[in-house]
Amino acid sequence: MNHDLDAPDPPTGRRRRSLGIEWYGQTGASLCWIASVLAYGMSSPGDYLQMSAASAWLIANITAALPGRND
Repeated sequence: MNHDLDAPDPPTGRRRRSLGIEWYGQTGASLCWIASVLAYGMSSPGDYLQMSAASAWLIANITAALPGRND
């Protein structure tokens, strides 16, 4: 008798970790970084690099949380 068919699929380790305290902390930090760049203004090339880095970090965190990723 195969009991594996009755058991629910366990969440993948990747999915569980991506929505843990680390994920929320990193996502919050990237949002604060974006907000600080906008609050101080974008007047130099370095400001655009800062915004690009913060946005890339946020996008990476969002895509890490998407369901259906191949782990």
